[in-house]
Amino acid sequence: MPDYRRYFTPGSMCFFTVNLKNRKSSLLVERIDALREAWRKTARDYPFETLAVCILPDHLHCILKLPDNDDDFPLRWRLIKSRFSRSIAPEDDPANDDRKGERGVWQRRYWDHMIRDDRDFETHVNYIHHNPVKHGLVEDPDDWPWSSWHRFKREFGVACSAPPMGQYGE
Repeated sequence: MPDYRRYFTPGSMCFFTVNLKNRKSSLLVERIDALREAWRKTARDYPFETLAVCILPDHLHCILKLPDNDDDFPLRWRLIKSRFSRSIAPEDDPANDDRKGERGVWQRRYWDHMIRDDRDFETHVNYIHHNPVKHGLVEDPDDWPWSSWHRFKREFGVACSAPPMGQYGE
């Protein structure tokens, strides 16, 4: 297996997709308070800004921005994942032993994409906010409670446009 290394730029913005190991789980929305607390504690201890986010039952999408002198996104994800995992009851954390002998609720890896410019940012924000519609969870982003869409709409008065199909590998 190749030694995959991520290279981030200090102060950069990055789009992430982070998945639960069990893609049929709804643990993230069932335990949203625990996830929020893990997120808050991590942001307090190792600052970052959440520019856009959407929590779905089995995965999440977000755009995070680090301080100008910091490039350590992986540290933040390790902390968010471990704090959330430790906060849930053992019955919510099935052994899930797979072929590698791993255990836990999260997939080990995550998808990342460095935001290149304003258009790239806007495209990914729309993707994030439209994701509950894409997955058939709601018909309108307004109806999904676990999303920064509501803040965007309130602060910027923007509409959420559906991203073109095929732009993200679907």
